[in-house]
Amino acid sequence: MPVKICGITTQGSLEAVVAAKAAYVGFVFFPKSPRNVDIATARELALSVPDGLCKVALTVNASDAELDAILAEVPIDMLQLHGKETPERVAEVKARYGLPVMKAVGVADAEDLPALNAYARVADQLLVDAKPPKNADLPGGNGLSFDWSLIAGRRWAVPWMLAGGLTPENVALAMQMTGARQVDVSSGVESAPGVKDPAKITAFCAAAAG
Repeated sequence: MPVKICGITTQGSLEAVVAAKAAYVGFVFFPKSPRNVDIATARELALSVPDGLCKVALTVNASDAELDAILAEVPIDMLQLHGKETPERVAEVKARYGLPVMKAVGVADAEDLPALNAYARVADQLLVDAKPPKNADLPGGNGLSFDWSLIAGRRWAVPWMLAGGLTPENVALAMQMTGARQVDVSSGVESAPGVKDPAKITAFCAAAAG
């Protein structure tokens, strides 16, 4: 079961991700996040990622100039757009950079589901995440889950990944309830905001693998 560990900021955390055999590693470029990395740090980490581990850059409503700056220095395999980017913007980013794009879509209730269909037409993957609370500083990484029955058995035209409030303790149930074939975790494998716990990373990947 492919796992994405997001918000990696240190070499030690990266080594835990590699050892746990995750499929994706995420670097957060969003200053308000406790998991934010600067471009120099992200470059150093990304250059030490072994082949086969997909390097994802998470950005939030980033401009072309901001994306240019990241991609000029950091060897990235996939872009994750985690803000209020429109389907048109997703298509623009794909065309400009020639990289696969994953679009995060927040879900709180059934009214949020049509957006997934709209983004599935333009993105390469979807990240189905819990919608952040109103006035939240962070669009993700809040440790919140949503009602998984809302998406039980649903499929979209592109691969998708489940996120939001996942932990080593609940990820197996979440996969069972939703039919998710990929999962994403950030705060659920931390000992404090932005501080990854290698034991939790190992436990999460093991639980997701069944």
